[in-house]
Amino acid sequence: MAEQGWGARRPAAALLALVLALAALVGCGTTARPADPALRQVQALLDRHAEALLDRDETGWLAAAAPAHRAAARTEFRRLARVPLAGWSYRVTGVDRTGEGRLTARVERGHRVAGYDAGPLEAGRVMDLAERDGRWYVTGERPAEGAPVRLWEQGEVTAVRGARSLVLGVGQDRDRLDEIARLADRAVPAVDAVWSPQWARRVLVLVPGSLDAMGGLLAVDGSQYRGIAAVTTGETGHRAGAPADRVIVNPEAYGVLGAFGRELILTHETVHVATRAHTSPATPVWLSEGLADWVAYRGGVRTPAEAAPELRRAVRAGDVPAALPEDADFGFEGDGDALARAYESGWLACAMIADRWGEDRLTAFYREVGAHPGREGAVESALRKVLDTTPERFTEDWRAYLRERLG
Repeated sequence: MAEQGWGARRPAAALLALVLALAALVGCGTTARPADPALRQVQALLDRHAEALLDRDETGWLAAAAPAHRAAARTEFRRLARVPLAGWSYRVTGVDRTGEGRLTARVERGHRVAGYDAGPLEAGRVMDLAERDGRWYVTGERPAEGAPVRLWEQGEVTAVRGARSLVLGVGQDRDRLDEIARLADRAVPAVDAVWSPQWARRVLVLVPGSLDAMGGLLAVDGSQYRGIAAVTTGETGHRAGAPADRVIVNPEAYGVLGAFGRELILTHETVHVATRAHTSPATPVWLSEGLADWVAYRGGVRTPAEAAPELRRAVRAGDVPAALPEDADFGFEGDGDALARAYESGWLACAMIADRWGEDRLTAFYREVGAHPGREGAVESALRKVLDTTPERFTEDWRAYLRERLG
């Protein structure tokens, strides 16, 4: 029930400062070392390697591997046969000589899933190579520090295609993957019914074999996602050629949910996929998570009291929140009850907007906040422009709404 980004890019100004700093160093007497010709040779080798994979040429793929690495390379090739790839690429960013005829290459490896990714999803890799008879061969490969472990590196992949979804799983029962595809297929029109801006209207779901494996996909300690049934990863804002969002399911938390909870989770995460182009650093978490929950609960059979039990307990005890939750309140490592209240608070703020101003105004409010150039003033400006209210009045209305619905 969360989303996270793939990381910010270095601002142009910072990059310019770095270039100027390097130029100053050279001007002070540092001699620039010419590029190692091995870099071009390794790049050419990996270009052929990528072409062989896309051509389904196992012999050509193995030609880049040293004999001791060939078994691992063959395993990766055969696992990747289950992943519908539209692109596979390597971008060598540097090489370090580690001995006579040996080097380590720093590489950005990208892949595109057919029908989903407009551009490559890249991740850092470290590749060891050895030279023999004037040619380089890969002797080993691993994720760079802090980089994710891709799904096919965790085991044999099973792919299930839905009408509007693609589910890729490792170590999962086929029936479970079929169910997830069905729920994702149902989530797409449910989201489309309220979210009018253009979006892909399809969902890519990854289902690893365990909580630890989920952590590998996210390049984090998986334990911080214990109890979180799914997350969505992607780039905030809109960029042409961006890779598609991935909904990543925690099989342990998902597995203990009932039918209603499983459908709720897939719909919630699909909202994050649909709204990604209009979500930015200006969007507070209460709004992004609140909208996702509002769509997931919309038209359902759960009353606010049933769907917001932690917040209801607080309100009935006279502890009505004084303000909407801060981003930090949505951290997974803290108090579980407090996290539940944060989600419930965001959901009911969005429900209030839909009830009092209308569903179209709610989605317009979301887009207006996301379009603001920065966090400061974003909500205040959207409240004024879209809802003709102020932060103070909105907060008091929301607190009254909590008492009305949960008291």
